[in-house]
Amino acid sequence: MIVSDHGGRQLDGALSSIAALPSIVRTVGNRMEIFLDGGVRSGQDVLKAVALGARAVFIGRAFLYGVQALGGEGVTLALDIIRKELDTTMALCGYRNILDVDRTIVETRDEMRELRALEQSSYRTSRHELRA
Repeated sequence: MIVSDHGGRQLDGALSSIAALPSIVRTVGNRMEIFLDGGVRSGQDVLKAVALGARAVFIGRAFLYGVQALGGEGVTLALDIIRKELDTTMALCGYRNILDVDRTIVETRDEMRELRALEQSSYRTSRHELRA
């Protein structure tokens, strides 16, 4: 399955591919491989997509920029840059192998909100226990 918002930029408020990915991965489960298309511009984008469950990503814009600038060599250069960014980002996250990457390296806004609410609730509970 390809998750794509191709043309979505014309729809105000439409979900981006990366925002829709976690829900689609949960729904589909292991029944099929999921690929992400749209918005992949760097190695960090590749890592986020893989962490959120994409098996692979499609890289269109970098490919087109490369071919326009230097032909086939430009495509190779663009992909090398993305690969180096991916390697650097993985190293900064403590990973050497892309197959080891999982969802724990990214947190969505909703997860951050839930975590903050849990922390605040825990803080209030501990303050109440101290007073008692």
